[in-house]
Amino acid sequence: MAADNKIYPVTTEGRAALDAELKKLMTVERPAVQLAIETARAHGDLKENAEYHAAKERQSFIEGRIQYINSLASAQVIDPSALNYPHIVFGATVKLSDVDAGTEVTYKIVGTDEADVTKNKISIGSPIARALIGKKVGDEVKVVTPKGSTAYEVCGIEYR
Repeated sequence: MAADNKIYPVTTEGRAALDAELKKLMTVERPAVQLAIETARAHGDLKENAEYHAAKERQSFIEGRIQYINSLASAQVIDPSALNYPHIVFGATVKLSDVDAGTEVTYKIVGTDEADVTKNKISIGSPIARALIGKKVGDEVKVVTPKGSTAYEVCGIEYR
């Protein structure tokens, strides 16, 4: 749980990625930016030192990201492969057929920080995921997005 007391679900894969990012930020990125700041300081006048200001900005980003990942330390980690529901829940990989176009697409419902549309991983908070939760194979789902409305049929549900 983060500071706002909401429960943040994350898959085991997503938790591992966050842990790896945190380790890299703390052991590689943080020391590198500290060295860049020291080097830029050695160049003199800090008011007009672009390298110094860029390094300080990078440091601010790194520290903010470290703090954010640490705030997710108590996120609810869910192993999709341990689930076996007849309906769609967080962690499901869902095969959908666009009713009008006849095309098929597969999405995995993941946590907000894991979402990557290029890898067909959609956030639990996305319009598509919200519409799919609780549905079963054979159900038709109408998804309303900023681009319009699309009807899908649920063709398959897997937990992997």
